[in-house]
This record gives sequence, C-alpha cells and structure tokens, in this order.
Amino acid sequence: MPRFFVDPGNIGSTHIRLDAEDGAHIRVLRLGVKETFVVCDGMGGDYRCILDGDAARILEQAENQAEPRVRCTVYLALTRGERMDYAIQKSVELGAHAIRLFPASRCVVRYEGKDVAKKLARLQKIALEAAKQSGRGMVPRVTAASDFRSAMTEAALAEQPLFFYENEVGQGIRAALDRRPEFQSASLVIGPEGGFADEEAALASEMGLSSVSLGARILRAETAPVVALAGVLFYSGDL
Repeated sequence: MPRFFVDPGNIGSTHIRLDAEDGAHIRVLRLGVKETFVVCDGMGGDYRCILDGDAARILEQAENQAEPRVRCTVYLALTRGERMDYAIQKSVELGAHAIRLFPASRCVVRYEGKDVAKKLARLQKIALEAAKQSGRGMVPRVTAASDFRSAMTEAALAEQPLFFYENEVGQGIRAALDRRPEFQSASLVIGPEGGFADEEAALASEMGLSSVSLGARILRAETAPVVALAGVLFYSGDL
C-alpha cells in the first residue's frame, strides 16, 4: 500500500493536507477514488486514507507496528557514494532509529564545507524512501559528526555501545549483548573500507565501547552495518 509521511501539523480531525510533492506522487500512481493509502505522522501514527480532492480523508488511525523496541543508532564511517547509499537504505529498512556519519583516519572521502548540507539532504531522501518502502513509523535522521572522538563520545552513551572491529577475535555479537541482555538503546559503530586504525580502536575502548567481531570473514563497509544491525535486532526480538 502506498505510504507517505507528513508533518503532524497537517493532520486534522477528518482530513490530512498533502504537500505538492505527495499530491503529484498520488496522481502518478493513478489511485482510484476508493483505493486506500497510508499517511504517517512520523511519530508512530498511521492513518489509512482515501483521496478527497487535494487532501486525504481519514478512514482510520492506528499505531504503527513496524518500529523496533530497541533504538539502534548506526554510526557509519564515511564511504564512497554507492556504498554509503546502500548502507543507509538497508539500515533504515531493517529498523535503525538514526544514522550518524563520522570521519575516520582511513576514510577515502570527506564531507567538508558547503557540501555537507547538500550530501546530507540527498542521504536523508534515501532514508525517507526506504522508510516508505519498509512501512516504518518514522524517518531516521541522517546526521554527521565533525570528528571521530566526538562520534565515539556520543556512541558510548547508549546502553549497548558496540564497536565492530575487524581485528577483534575474542567477542562476537551474542557475547557482547549477553553482558547486558536487557537494553533499550544501542550504538553500532562501523568502520570504513580500510578498517579502523589501531589508535581508533584503542580510543573507542577507553571511552567504554565494546569491541565486537562480525565473524572470521572480512565484510565490505556497506555489508557490515546490515549484518550488525540484523544481529542486534534479532537478539532483542525485533526480527
């Protein structure tokens, strides 16, 4: 069923005001007068609607059932265009609550100056489309940290702060999560194509993040967040 996100301020008691882009999309879909679609307020509320002129008439309202119980923030080291696009799209589809980008010493790309806002806007649009496709009740925000240390400082605040490190051999996802099996928030820190530098792994450990292995095989930068997030959500009962 087609899905659209609107500002909660556009939702009235019987109708929802659609913006020009959503209205155009509905016309492209050629929805009939009795065909229903879903409008989401981005806060977990779903509204089943039919088209009524330039607005959506509300048929029923229900709480969205697609949001995970655990809020997972995926921290992604900056990677090349298509790899970053894929990682964000799949992370949103799986149920990431937010996505935070950060620079690492081995990143081959950098976000600098005036380009940052433009790049983030494009990635946010990818997150929006993935949220629509997967039936999410909210659109995860895509933001960027200015440096590695500040990103790790933020990541360490989660109840489960996980640092996925290719050189870790002693602790897998289950062992790390078993140390605190009841948790409401998790940080999943994923490195760039060249992996983390030793000093970055040491700093993350000092800040309280748990070093975690994704197994004996080295995963691509865009595959690692998908595997890590799926593992955490499966453990918590959200898959």
